[in-house]
Amino acid sequence: MAIGGDFSSPGTKVAAVTASDSTDLTGTRALYVGGAGDVAVRCIHSPDTTVTLVGVTAGSIIPLQVTRVMAASTATNIVAIY
Repeated sequence: MAIGGDFSSPGTKVAAVTASDSTDLTGTRALYVGGAGDVAVRCIHSPDTTVTLVGVTAGSIIPLQVTRVMAASTATNIVAIY
C-alpha cells in the first residue's frame, strides 16, 4: 500500500520531474505531461528496461508507476503524481 492509500486513490502530492538517466522516483502513481513529446520511462516491475512512449500530447496523464524518467525524453513540464 502506498503512503496515503492504495494506488487507485487520487494523488496526494506532486513534484516537478527532471529527466535523468540516474535519478530514481519512488512511489509515483502517474505522470502529467505539460509539453508534447516522447517520454522514456522505466517502470517499477521492469527497472532495467526503458520504454519510450512516443508522441504524448500536452496535458496527458500517464497512469504508470515509474521509477525513472530518462534523459532521452523530449516532452517537457513533466510532473510526478504521488
